[in-house]
Amino acid sequence: MSPSTARLRGQLIADFLAGSWRENQKAPDISLPDLEQLAGLLYNSGGTGLAWWRIHESDLRASSCGELLHQGYRLQALQTPINEDRIVRAFRLLRGAGVEPILVKGWAAARLYPHRTLRSYGDVDLLVGRTHFAGARELLDRDKSATWWVDLHNGLTELDDRSTDELFKRSQVVILGDEEIRVLSDEDHLALLSIHLFKHGAWRPSWLCDIGALSESATAAFDWQTCLGSDKHHSAWIAAAIVLARQLLGANLDHTPVGFKQKQLPEWLVDTVLKQWGNLFRADHLPVRPQRLMAHSLKSPGTILKDICARWPDPIVATFNLRGGPNNFPRLPYQLGAFASQAGRYLIDHAIRRGEQAV
Repeated sequence: MSPSTARLRGQLIADFLAGSWRENQKAPDISLPDLEQLAGLLYNSGGTGLAWWRIHESDLRASSCGELLHQGYRLQALQTPINEDRIVRAFRLLRGAGVEPILVKGWAAARLYPHRTLRSYGDVDLLVGRTHFAGARELLDRDKSATWWVDLHNGLTELDDRSTDELFKRSQVVILGDEEIRVLSDEDHLALLSIHLFKHGAWRPSWLCDIGALSESATAAFDWQTCLGSDKHHSAWIAAAIVLARQLLGANLDHTPVGFKQKQLPEWLVDTVLKQWGNLFRADHLPVRPQRLMAHSLKSPGTILKDICARWPDPIVATFNLRGGPNNFPRLPYQLGAFASQAGRYLIDHAIRRGEQAV
């Protein structure tokens, strides 16, 4: 697919999902042929629930692609109570041993929507204090009746300018069924979602919908300084994510600081996101870490160019990982730097393996 075609499809997705997190939906302004282009992409990127929410009261729901989205939504609806039960069980298990966790992402983002079935998620991500981590991990591993996968953290790299103690102090308790679930404060949650978006190349539209939903729900008590944090690199990307939600998805930022309402993002950033969205199949983006660079090239030099093209870093991930900012500077130096770093790691690993084999 050409970059221009991917960008056009990405723009279609952005226009289609604009405001999709809101209770009251306007009639979707999309033709059946365009929806047919997007249905499979949205299905494979975790956007099924939001897509169905956009068309569920329109004539498009009766189309074959509408039925595909409906089936995907039904599957999410079936999974939701199962996932919620897993969360409750994990909290009860840990609290029974005196460990208090914080749930991050997943259900914590899904609860922002009019119906939690609109947002798909998988793993149960829990944050615990460093002194409790080993015991919590052992407890979860020992529980043979567990039918869930808990991704346990003793810190959040996306929020490395904030201590775990700070995150716990600002956290809030919400209700799931009859259980109290601890989640991040809205300020820390928005920061986490924003950094996570760009850390993984912003390839899922639903991640930006989360940011739009949380930005719009911020009250007058929302502390924007806490949200942006003390790390200038991260704060620039957090602000960029909020502005991106406005530019691509029509998020209403009237109640946010004036900078968010006036700022325009560099063209390369918007273009990259739209091209990502226009090529949404999971196989193109997962695993997040690419295969080893030039794994076969050293044996077959003719494949070097192909390997380079397949593993050439996108400008968002390259810039973010090298601590660049979302500005108008050229991206090529960041991409070259990221590629060289990746190639260097592979060559070092390759030399070590050759040395071990020789011994």
